[in-house]
Order: sequence, then structure tokens, then C-alpha cells
Amino acid sequence: MEKINRRIKELRKTLNMTQVSFSQVISLSSGYLAGIETDKRKVNNRLIKLICSSFKVNEIWLREGTGEVFAEAGDELFSKLTGLFRELEKRYQDYIFREINLLLKMQEESAEPQSI
Repeated sequence: MEKINRRIKELRKTLNMTQVSFSQVISLSSGYLAGIETDKRKVNNRLIKLICSSFKVNEIWLREGTGEVFAEAGDELFSKLTGLFRELEKRYQDYIFREINLLLKMQEESAEPQSI
């Protein structure tokens, strides 16, 4: 059976995150995360809970390797996007927010009934 350490590495790669960005999200040093991924460090319950809540990961999958990776099927894309977003510099994050707001406004306008 695959070890939890390997599943953490698999999760990080699924989210397309570096060790640095992944470890920042869960307030862990990247060196400690590297130790986990190489099976030199143990994973405790606190870390499991933190990973599951931060990335919406199915705890049973993380602990045992069974079931779906993410708690809800639709969360996989969200988790990937969140991971990528966190890797961006603040100025690019701000740009993304502006663009999302414009898209939401366009969506709202297109949903309104048009008067003649």
C-alpha cells in the first residue's frame, strides 16, 4: 500500500504546486515538506487535518489511499486554480480579480432581459 508521504507528494503535483508554494499554504517549511515527500519525516494528525482543510482533500484518501482524492468532485479544478493563483505575484493576482469581476458583470448583463 502506498504511504501517506507519497500521497502528499502526489497531491502537490496534482495541484501543480511547487514544494515552496504548497508548504506556504499549510505554514510549513519547504525543507520539512521535502522530508515528508522523501519519507524522512513522519506525518502527524495536525498536518493531515491542515492539508485536508486547505486543499479540500478527502481525509480517507490521504490516510488510506482509498476513495476520491478531493472531498467533492467539483473541488479538484478549484484546488488546482487556487494552487496556481497562490503562486502568482500580488500584481498578477490583482489582475485576475479585476478580470473575474469584469466577467461576472458581463454574465450578469447578459442574463438580464433586454428591453426593446
